[in-house]
Amino acid sequence: MAYEKLELSTPTPVLSWAGHPLGKDESKMAQNVASLPFVFKHVALMPDVHLGKGALVGSVVATKEAIIPAAVGVDVGCGMAAIKMPFKGNKLEGKLKKIRLDIEAAIPTGFNENKDVEKAVVNWQHWRQFHDLHPGVQDLETKAMRQLGTLGGGNHFIEVCIDTDNQVWLMLHSGSRNIGNKLASCHINTAKDLAKLALINLPDPDLAYFIAGTPEFEAYWRDLQWAQEYAKMNRDVMMARFKRIIEKHLTGGKVTKPLLEVNCHHNYAEKEVHFGEEVIVTRKGAVRAQQDDFGIIPGSMGAKSYIVKGKGCTESFCSCSHGAGRLLSRNKAKNVYTLDDLIKQTEGVECRKDEDVLDEIPGAYKPIEQVMNQQTDLVEVVATLKQVVCVKG
Repeated sequence: MAYEKLELSTPTPVLSWAGHPLGKDESKMAQNVASLPFVFKHVALMPDVHLGKGALVGSVVATKEAIIPAAVGVDVGCGMAAIKMPFKGNKLEGKLKKIRLDIEAAIPTGFNENKDVEKAVVNWQHWRQFHDLHPGVQDLETKAMRQLGTLGGGNHFIEVCIDTDNQVWLMLHSGSRNIGNKLASCHINTAKDLAKLALINLPDPDLAYFIAGTPEFEAYWRDLQWAQEYAKMNRDVMMARFKRIIEKHLTGGKVTKPLLEVNCHHNYAEKEVHFGEEVIVTRKGAVRAQQDDFGIIPGSMGAKSYIVKGKGCTESFCSCSHGAGRLLSRNKAKNVYTLDDLIKQTEGVECRKDEDVLDEIPGAYKPIEQVMNQQTDLVEVVATLKQVVCVKG
């Protein structure tokens, strides 16, 4: 048993896979969530758990007849995609810089959007529901269309990796871009306004919630599912472009069939059955790990990443960690580390090495091996990857 039951005076227990005591602020955040009346069974904290907004990043919260928008967060549907290519690593020799430059030219990063909207994006079936979304985003349809197939900023990335069998993998991390953020923010504000009106005494204003059966719940749930679909499609569009770039360099453009494809969210909510009851499971920085589910747990750039298969652990609500988890905030990382440190820590990786990505230095994250050791009861490792190219958002 890799988890421990935390000593918190809450009506609902908190089970932690972190393997270390939580800090004062983290404990308070866990306590706040576990004290809500609609939380089901217990709160599960993953090995990479750290401070978030309202709820801890790396927490799995199952609820009955209610949902907390801020516990899902604003990067709705953020997650990972990976494909195993039918190539060996030696085919990449001498081509890494050209591949990186091609990726940077083909896939917009940061706040940038696509200049041209490709056919797959225009034909995406969910545009039909756009006019049903929250009134606060109705002026964003063109922007949302142009951003479908873009990386975004922060810790989002695109990587070419090699596994321990010298097999090439393509991997990327992104979410629902500006439209997901805007939708989430609109609904979080509504939930907070409702809590004030109803004089609900919350342990933290960010834990404002919607009750099932109300129009506000239905509107949020509809928009949430739409944004999750958008995030998945965003990864699919980028991955198709990414794959074409690799094929251009390795097969002269000949299309190849991947040996394995994985696409999973790690910031989302879904209706699932646990302990014999239908509940809403919110995974904020956690991956679903039901029996034989494939998942992706990335380390920081310069560290290993893992393709895993779920073991269906009931106590974790069939979940596992979503990465290494931050040790230092972005500002702190910039104050603690220098550009020389970044160059040293990303040795052997073809990536940008400038001040703008200093907050993503590997030293700002927990060691991924430590995180993996804490969840042997949650997942088994299918492949261990090391990146050779990294494009940061």
